[in-house]
Order: sequence, then structure tokens, then C-alpha cells
Amino acid sequence: MLIRHVMAADGTLTLRTAADAVDAVAAAPSALRELASALAADPDMIRHGAPPMAGRLAAELIARGSVLAVPACARCGRDGRPLFRTPGGGMCKACTARVRTAACADCGEVKAIAGRSAAGQPICERCRRHARGHRPCGHCRRSAPVAVRARDGAPDICVNCYRLPAAVCSGCGRKRPCNFAGGDRPLCPSCSPKATSPCARCGQDRPPAARWPEGPVCDTCYTAALRRRARCAGCGQERRLVFPPGPDAVTCADCAGLPVMSACSGCGTEDKLYEKGLCARCSLRRRTTEILSAATGDVPAAMSPVLEAICAARNPRSALNWLRKGAGAAVLADIGAGRTAATHEALDEHPRPRAAGFLRQVLTAGGVLDPRDEELTRAEQWLAGLLESLDSPEHRWLVRAFATWQVMRRLRHNAQARPRHRTRTANARNSISEAARFLAWLSGRGTTLPQCRQADIDDWLGTASASAAESTRGFLDWAARNGHCPAFAFPARQRHAGPAISDSQRWEHATRLLRNDSIEPADRAAGCLVLLYGQNVTRIAALTASQVTRHDGDVHIRLGKHDIAVPPALGTILDTLITYGKPYTGTGTPATGKWLFPGLLPGQPITAERLSARLNAIGIPVRAARRAALTGLAAHIPAAVLADALGINPATAVNWAHDAGSNWNRYAAELARNRHHERGE
Repeated sequence: MLIRHVMAADGTLTLRTAADAVDAVAAAPSALRELASALAADPDMIRHGAPPMAGRLAAELIARGSVLAVPACARCGRDGRPLFRTPGGGMCKACTARVRTAACADCGEVKAIAGRSAAGQPICERCRRHARGHRPCGHCRRSAPVAVRARDGAPDICVNCYRLPAAVCSGCGRKRPCNFAGGDRPLCPSCSPKATSPCARCGQDRPPAARWPEGPVCDTCYTAALRRRARCAGCGQERRLVFPPGPDAVTCADCAGLPVMSACSGCGTEDKLYEKGLCARCSLRRRTTEILSAATGDVPAAMSPVLEAICAARNPRSALNWLRKGAGAAVLADIGAGRTAATHEALDEHPRPRAAGFLRQVLTAGGVLDPRDEELTRAEQWLAGLLESLDSPEHRWLVRAFATWQVMRRLRHNAQARPRHRTRTANARNSISEAARFLAWLSGRGTTLPQCRQADIDDWLGTASASAAESTRGFLDWAARNGHCPAFAFPARQRHAGPAISDSQRWEHATRLLRNDSIEPADRAAGCLVLLYGQNVTRIAALTASQVTRHDGDVHIRLGKHDIAVPPALGTILDTLITYGKPYTGTGTPATGKWLFPGLLPGQPITAERLSARLNAIGIPVRAARRAALTGLAAHIPAAVLADALGINPATAVNWAHDAGSNWNRYAAELARNRHHERGE
């Protein structure tokens, strides 16, 4: 009967061909019984190719010259896969699971049936795995698949807590966690051999990350294909294109009638999933919410800006790594759980000051903490430590008086009178340190400050550096004014302008920055501000986006008292920088900020040291380039105009004008020679 049914499916087959095909596929009696059962359930089983035994029989008949069509999945249309009987026809395993849904007996959700419980009730894949291999872990106390079973008094260890034993890898020669650590040839995971095959897209022999209809696909091509978006030929939307299979696909899954693959269950984005059916950004929001709410799901209203700032990270995977192993994230978890108070005082006393300092900036940028002058606070803490380290009570009293009434008083006054993003305290620290060092030097010579004479000062100046001598001058001037020592004579201060690049080199660098699109927009903009306007990196780092404006189609920047129109090429760079060119921001930085050059610390601009290093790395000698720019500008612009336009001190502008050999008379003469000059310009 089976052979007659086979011949009825294809009238071109001979009796001998049909019998040989059946004998080749169903050599065992059990296989014949399976085919007979399938025939009784579906008389057209060979054309449907279901169950898999019927599909193998159809493939055998086609190989022997049958004109039967290759059985394909009734849902996704793919062939070459084992098919199973469903009310809708023969379907592959994935499509069969999608159409066979029911309420899971354990979790109650309507999902694809992955198995049956002991009572015969349907269960989903997640509950099936949980029921089969999950046990409480002896380390984390969570229920998870067990990697090492309990024995000899040791508890079960789950797959999340298990770590490979360390050994010297026989491949790379480094001591790392290795497989076969107790054997003769331990191998770390990086050196362990992996099965490879030619990638169907790039052709390179690599370990496959997935096997698609076109063949095995390596991880690089797999990730690129999942993230590639193009316009669908059917619906016209920007979607992932999947049909026909391969890099030349033109149709999205919905238009092709295929199941949507790798879609985030949270936002629906088609992307490479990160965990539990969620994309990286949805996973970031889930984990951040769990930390800030102490696993309750309810984030306090005060911490909502911090949640949004972390979730707004440009690269969510970097933020996820920070949450997973960052020291600041551990402090944030303590705050979310109530173990640490969200106050400046609690963060000051934290045993990990660097992690607490970074988190302080996150909380300050999010409005959880009131802003405070961190540099000034650190200077005060540093001063307290320095005073404790001084052994002589007399020296401690003098240094404390000098620091309190001279240095720190002036520092606080400047911080209040000219509020900046960062108070510069390096000079203040140097002054106090040199005062303590000078007193220790006097003590080593067997004298005190009241007994000090001009000969002692001359000996000190002969051994001290220029900066140390200048710091000592300030301390001794204060001491003389307050009657602690006589007045001393010091050499006159020397002004050293330093070397500068040539004018041709300056314009060569500026042209390269204005035209080379391969350089980062932040570096191009900062370099142009140095080369064209003589700005120092400290002022450039503190620029805000509000200082860049557009008037009558031209881009202007305010460096001093007036807005200055910049060249069109530089205007384009500044627009790009404000809109797109801020990739170097730390986790927890708000989505919108005021700084033109934001830094890694949330809510803070880039440091002058880091900006200077970036410019030097692309071949811009910052100090020499700034001197050349100011010399060139001072040669053509009066000192008063230069001071107002660039925001520099008038006395400094006059010094640059003298260095350039320029004065007001020369400027007036140039205007008189200019035929196109009009009155009032």
C-alpha cells in the first residue's frame, strides 16, 4: 500500500524506483510503521514532507529522478529542514513552535509549547529549562543551572559563579583560567580550538555565530547583518532586510511573510539582543532601574534624572559594563539600597574616593546633590593633611597662618568673584608647599625665619627653581608685612615669551584642520581656536555651546566682549561639534549639556591637560601655535581691540603688541593706506 501511495504521488515513477526509495529510507520495521502512521494521518504526506521521515522519502525520490517539488515549510517557505505536521501543513521546528502555543502550566504566559510537565501539562522553554537543571547555588544562593555538582562538602556552583581554574596556558604561555588545568596541555578559552567553516558572506574561515539559509555566518557578519537597515522594497520602511536570503535581500520579514528575527521584546527594535530578549538599551534601563530601586522596580523621583542620564549613554554596552564592574556603580547600588547616604559628607568618607568622586559628579549633574567647588574642597583637605605632616609647631603655625590669611583667602575670593567650572588651585598648593619646604631648609641650616638674612635668601635662590623662587617670594613678602622677618630683595621678574612656530606653519596647520574630515570635530575646532584666535586650552575647555551663535547665516563665537564671525569652514565644524561631535562623555552624563567640549566626568568639560594632549597628538604644538597666533594678531590689531575681542587682559595685549613691534600709530597708518576703508569701521 505504501509503494502504491508513492507511485500515486508521482505518476512517472516505476514500481522498482518506488520500492528502492522506500527500502533506502525505511530499512527498519519501526521506520515502515512510522511511514504507515504518517500516511494514515495525512494521505498527502510526501508532498508536505512531514513528518521528517516523509521528508527524507521525498528527498530520496527526487534524487532518483522524481519530479516532486522539494518540500518547504508552509509558514516561512524555507526548504532543506525537517518538517513536522501541523494544522497548517508541514512546518519547520521554529515555525511549529510558534503556531503551537498554549498557556504555560508554570508561569501562565501564552507561549510556544517546549515540553510537558510530569502531569502532562504544556510548559514553555524557560520553565522547561528551570525545571530540568536549576538548583540553588551554594555561593550566590540563586536558583540557576549547576556547573559543578556538590561533593566532598563543597556546595553546588551555578554557571554564573563558576570560574575555570588558573594554569599556564600551553597555547599563549600566560597564566589564565584554563580548561584541562590539571592535565598536560591546559588551554585558555582564547586558545581553545573552535570549529570553523567558510562564512557565507565574507568567505573567511571562522567559527560560525549562526547558520542561516545562505549558510554559516561569522560573528562579524552576523552582527553587521542584524544591525543593517535599508529601505524595504515592499513597505518602504527602514527595516532589516531578510528576503531573499543573503546580503542582497530587498524585503523585510513582514513583507516576506517570515517571522521577525531578533526583535527586542521591550522596544521592538530589530537588533542584536543583549539578554533575555532585550536589546542593549532596554537591558541598560532594566539594570539601572533595578539598582536605583533596590530591586523593587520603583525608582525614587529624586533619582529619575540619574536614571535617564545613565540610559542616555551613547554606547549602551559601555554603560552596561560600568554597571556590571564599575566601582562607581557599586557605590550607586549602595545608595539605591540605602546603605550609603546620597550626601557630600558620606561620599567624602567613602573608602573608595575615586569611585565616590565620579559618582558625585553623576549625582550633581542629575540634581541629586547641590554643586560645590570640588577643587577648592580638595585643596582644603590637602592643606589639612600637609599641616599634620609638619613636625615643628612653629612651622605649622606659620604655614597655617600664611595659607589661611593669604593663599586660601585669595583663592576663595577669586572663586566667588569669578565663578568657573573648575577653580585652579595648583599655584596655591605650590605656594604653600614651597613655604613649608623653605622653612624646613632654614631649620636644616640651624636658623629660623626671624633670624633669616639676605645671604640665606641668596643661597636659597641659587638652588631653587624659577617657580620655587617665585613661590618663596610670595611667602616672604607676606611674612615681612606681618613682622615675622625682615624685608628681602629679589631679582626682577623676567617675562619669557618662549618659542613660536612660523606664520607659514601656523596657516598650514589651520588649513589641514579646516579641510581634513578624518580628524575628530572636537580636535579640529579646538585647534582652530588656538591657531586663529590665540586661545589657551584652559579657556577653550570652558567654552559653552551658548557662546556659539548664528547671525544672518554666519556662525559667531564669543571669546571676549563681542561676537566674532568665524570662517564658514570653522562654522560648519562648530555646528557639527554641537550636534554630533561629543562622543567622549562618561556614563551618567545628561543627554543635554552646556559645554562645547564635554569631558568624561558627567556635567564637567574636558580638562585642559587632556585637550592639550589631544592637540599635540595630531601635530599641533599648542603653546608655540598660540604664541604665533597672538603675535600675528597683535601685529595688525590694536591692543585694546585685541583684549576686548579675545577676552585677554589689556596689559597682556599690550605686551603682545610690543613683541610684534606694533602700536596704534602703525594701525592708523594702515587704515589711511586702505582705500576701501570707510569712516566708522
